[in-house]
Amino acid sequence: MRSNRRQVLAYAFRQTLPVMFGYLFLGLAYGILLRQAGFAPGWALLTSGIVYAGSLQFVLVDFLATAASLPTVALMTLFINGRHLFYGLSFVERFQAMGKKRPYMIFSLSDETYSVLCGMAPPPGIDRDQAMFLAALLDHSYWIVGSVLGTLVGQLPLDFTGIDFSMTALFFVIFLDQWRAAKSHLPALLGLGSALIFLLVWPENFLLPALATTAVLLLLCRPAMQAKEDTAP
Repeated sequence: MRSNRRQVLAYAFRQTLPVMFGYLFLGLAYGILLRQAGFAPGWALLTSGIVYAGSLQFVLVDFLATAASLPTVALMTLFINGRHLFYGLSFVERFQAMGKKRPYMIFSLSDETYSVLCGMAPPPGIDRDQAMFLAALLDHSYWIVGSVLGTLVGQLPLDFTGIDFSMTALFFVIFLDQWRAAKSHLPALLGLGSALIFLLVWPENFLLPALATTAVLLLLCRPAMQAKEDTAP
């Protein structure tokens, strides 16, 4: 059993390697900003441990520095991270079957972890639920380590211009991996099309309506896509 656990951990680690490099740099950028705003490493550990919200944490730095009101924080959280309401639906049944791990899986379902979980195809002998849990835990750990390191590095007299671009680069790499692995490119094309339309129409807050439109379109197209998969050789 112990050997099998090591195999599952090794598999989960390999699957999360792209996320590790991205999260260490992104967490580093967040920690640097947090430190420059006057917050100690303990704040990085606390916020990354219990908030763990990626891009929202960058906005959180301003919220903490300016003592923003609770309604403002709640509204911005909805606009920035409301997308989780949509793509998390595809794992409802899977997480339900994971028992005690379910709350943490829901909490830790970031964009990058979602992509990793979607692309998982464990070989025989690797428990998928355990691999999913370890992948989520590893991703969370990468973010925490990067954040705390960032508050320590932020004290150094260095130029950190451009470090936050690692988030864009990470999204692009994950998108390419998913594009190559997917049997159908229709979901990606629907998402890209919806995002482009709403970006032109409502550039300030395009994300939520674009995701809602994509979700509706995917539900409408699901029977046709399922039929195509069933008839595929």
